[in-house]
Amino acid sequence: MSWGTELWDQFDNLEKHTQWGIDVLEKYIKFVKERTEIELSYAKQLRNLSKKYQPKKNSKEEEEYRYTSTRAFLATLNEMNDYAGQHEVISENMTSLITAELTRYVQELKQERKSHFHDGRKAQQHIETCWKQLEASKRRFERDCKEADRAQQYFEKMDADINVTKADVEKARQQAQLRHQMAEDSKAEYSSTLQKFNSEQHEHYYTHIPNIFQKIQEMEERRIVRIGESMKTFAEVDRQVIPIIGKCLDEITKAAESVDHKNDSQMVIEAFKSGFEPPGDVDFEDFTQPMKRTVSESSLSNSRGDGKSEPKFGSKSKGKLWPFIKKNKPPPPPPASASPSAVPNGPQSPKQQKEPLSHRFNEFMTSKPKIHCFRSLKRGLSLKLGAGPEDFSNLPPEQRRKKLQQKVDELNRDIQKEMDSRDALTKMKDVYIKNPQMGDAASVDHRLAELGQNIEKLRLEVQKFEGWLAEVEGRLPARSEQSRRQSGVYEAQNASGVNSCAQDRESPDGSYTEEQSQETEMKVPATDFDDEFDDEEPLPTIGTCKALYTFEGQNEGTISVAEGEMLYVIEEDKGDGWTRIRRNEDEEGYVPTSYVEVYLDKNAKGAMTYI
Repeated sequence: MSWGTELWDQFDNLEKHTQWGIDVLEKYIKFVKERTEIELSYAKQLRNLSKKYQPKKNSKEEEEYRYTSTRAFLATLNEMNDYAGQHEVISENMTSLITAELTRYVQELKQERKSHFHDGRKAQQHIETCWKQLEASKRRFERDCKEADRAQQYFEKMDADINVTKADVEKARQQAQLRHQMAEDSKAEYSSTLQKFNSEQHEHYYTHIPNIFQKIQEMEERRIVRIGESMKTFAEVDRQVIPIIGKCLDEITKAAESVDHKNDSQMVIEAFKSGFEPPGDVDFEDFTQPMKRTVSESSLSNSRGDGKSEPKFGSKSKGKLWPFIKKNKPPPPPPASASPSAVPNGPQSPKQQKEPLSHRFNEFMTSKPKIHCFRSLKRGLSLKLGAGPEDFSNLPPEQRRKKLQQKVDELNRDIQKEMDSRDALTKMKDVYIKNPQMGDAASVDHRLAELGQNIEKLRLEVQKFEGWLAEVEGRLPARSEQSRRQSGVYEAQNASGVNSCAQDRESPDGSYTEEQSQETEMKVPATDFDDEFDDEEPLPTIGTCKALYTFEGQNEGTISVAEGEMLYVIEEDKGDGWTRIRRNEDEEGYVPTSYVEVYLDKNAKGAMTYI
């Protein structure tokens, strides 16, 4: 079927139909373009979602991704990022293979359509011109025929009239002959024009129009084929990324299957295991015989008299503290009604700044059990400086072992880097020696010496940390019963600060136990004295406090607080006007006592409130 033969008289309808086809093609292009925008937006949102839940580098959140469940979640986030990339690929391919190609094709199609219909209109104008010429020739022939008839009738009338002169008759005869000749000429012209028109009309409807309409039909069919191919490409673009998307989903499934609850539980043990053993049984204390009371492992102090027991130094037991000792109260703090300007905003002079530490040092020098006092003084110094001990002795044994092992591994990696650098410089020096024109061999000697010194320092550090590690690993298995009792609370009884030194020598009735302290000093082996500095723990919380005013802790050892902030109290005022508080595990220091309202726990040194 051909439009040229079947639709020879539907020029206008074909023009409308082909314009509708172009409109459909442009609508499809717009649809694909919006689809690509949606794909890009979806990919961007997926990437932002994946980035939002990615762990931040060098943060505590990054450490949490060592568990199998969180690693699976991280793998899911990474796969979702790749998944988003495939949607970007879909958008790019649809833009390049469909939108761009069809946009260019539409422009070509419009030009081709315009050309074909221009030729069609030109052919129609030509046949219309031929028809007009035919009509003009026909009308002229008709007119000449009528004129010839009238001239013949007039001649016959003049010839029959006897009153008309012979000259008039002759004139009428000549006029009739002339009109007949004109009619014959018009007839011949009309016949020729008619033949020419019929030829042109035949060629128009059987040659020109069919050819033009055939080209328009082919153009329309190419448009239909092209839009069908584009729809196929539309599906193929999606189908091409399906294997990769399926691989992403397979990886997510694989990550989900890798979740191991047993392994995660074991990692929790490794992360938080202290290495201590659970406390033993509590011994019965017979209060019916006050003078012969048994000192149990759970007792908070050693009493004087017949019931005195020998300390267990093999288990590194600490000096006991009596929590209910009545001590002389410190001088009353400044009144709460005083304005913040009336209270010193932190230590104002070196004497004031060092007063808390000097106070503790005096206690240390005058008390008998200097071992515990020096431990507390050392802990106080390290905490006030804001840094933990180098040997991680403030951590439980198991955690300390892990930290020391990590430090050893880190130092070994640093040594390997330095050795690699040294080897590279040594090779460079050899090249310089063999080829002096390439460089001066002596120029690298200084750097080689520095690397050698660095390696030696790092090796000394490794030996130091390996010694601490061996000490921890050798001490972990063997622990006495009394040490296990004290480990349940991370040996909190010895973490109350330097002020506990005086209390170590006090019994419940307020007297001093000089003999027992001396006996303790005599029985402490040298190795145990050294070990006392390895088990340092943070001071325990003895209450809470509320900041009454804002305090800017700008001096060393102080801490800044905001008005209304709630904090923990770890050491009460010793009469110097300062209270030691803690915000979290890493932030603690001194604030003026008059700046805070203190609420001590009822079971910690009595209940007192400073206002």
